[in-house]
This record gives sequence, structure tokens and C-alpha cells, in this order.
Amino acid sequence: MTKLSVNINKIATLRNSRGGNVPNLLKVAKDIENFGAEGITIHPRPDERHIRYQDAIDLKNIVSTEYNIEGNPIKKFIDLVLSIQPTQVTLVPDAVDALTSNAGWDTIKNESFLTDVISTFKENNIRTSIFVDPESRMIEGAAKVGADRIELYTESYAEGYANNNLDSIIPFTEAAILAQKLGLGINAGHDLSLDNIKYFKEKVPNLLEVSIGHALISESLYLGLENVVNMYLNKLK
Repeated sequence: MTKLSVNINKIATLRNSRGGNVPNLLKVAKDIENFGAEGITIHPRPDERHIRYQDAIDLKNIVSTEYNIEGNPIKKFIDLVLSIQPTQVTLVPDAVDALTSNAGWDTIKNESFLTDVISTFKENNIRTSIFVDPESRMIEGAAKVGADRIELYTESYAEGYANNNLDSIIPFTEAAILAQKLGLGINAGHDLSLDNIKYFKEKVPNLLEVSIGHALISESLYLGLENVVNMYLNKLK
């Protein structure tokens, strides 16, 4: 079964919009685990517009499943991850002013940088994943720099699926096959939803983990958080 890691950035966004501590991010994280999710994902950004660096530290003592911290490996982020020692760090090349992640790494252009960063995390026994587009050269580059896993950037699949273009899955199927041959684990995330997750799971072999936040939280406004978490788990079986 593919693991479901729930990104709770949107919970932090809601809390920050009003100040105070409602909703309580730590309680929501623990509730999500109790509802059956196998991981919690956060993506702190330098401006702390949703997840704060202190949240990342506080969650260390709350999350009992897999703890995945995503972000651009600037020094402040690297120091944070090393101090927390999460299960996994996912490296994402988002600009400081990016609204959301919008591209994977160029693992060839950034080979030296990524090699250094990944070696630092692996020396500290933190599993590393690299956010990449489903392109063979980028996946080969991810293996070369020493990553444990890749996270496939799935926006193009989601857009294609919404427009009844089921061929949009083909690059992801091929990417997963190549990644396995190279010894890389396969994660995926971005715009995956209850509508498109089952087909993605069926067509992408050896999918270890999906990280879902925006869609899952939005769907939960209508259907309830516990119900939605279990709906995803059923589709990922």
C-alpha cells in the first residue's frame, strides 16, 4: 500500500490568518495520524507565511508516524532539518517568493550543490528525496547526486486528468520504472486529489508515498477530515 503523508500547511495558513492558536496545528497533526495517515508533511518557507520554523520544532515531539520536511535547502532550512532529524527531507527548488512549488530540480545543473547537501543529510541518517519533473535526465541526475528517493511533481498529470487526457500519466509511469531501475524510491505530490489519485496509483508502479495537502484539506471542508483521510487510504490500497 502506498503511504499517505498529509501536508498540514493549509492548517497553519488558517491559523495565521486570525492569529492565536485556532486551529491548533499540533492537535490537527495528531488527529490526522489517529485517523490513519502514515505521515505528516510540512513545507516551511523563509517568510513563515504558513508553517513557522517553531512549528517544525514543536511537531518533532508530536508526530509518531513519518515526519517529512520539504523546502529549499538554504542554510536556515538545512540547520532546522539537522536539529529536528525528521524521517525524510524533501528538497524543493522553490524561490523565496513562490506562491507554491512550480518546478522540479535541474539535477544536472545543480549536481555539485545537491551532492553536498544530500551528503550532509545522509551523514545524519535522514532519508533524502528530490522534487523532480518526470524527465529521464533529471531522474538519472537524482540518482547521481545520491538521493534516496524522488518526489514526482504531478501538476501536469492532474491538469491532463481533469481534461480527460489520460495519456498525461505516461511520463510518470515511465519515470517510475526508470527510478526503480536506478535504485530510487518513488514519492509523488502536487495537485493530487480524490478525483485523480486512484488512477495515478494504478498506473505508477512502486509508488511508496504521496504527499497531499491543499486538495485534502479543501475536500475536508465538505466531507470531514477523518472521512477524507480514510477515503484516500482506501484509494491507495
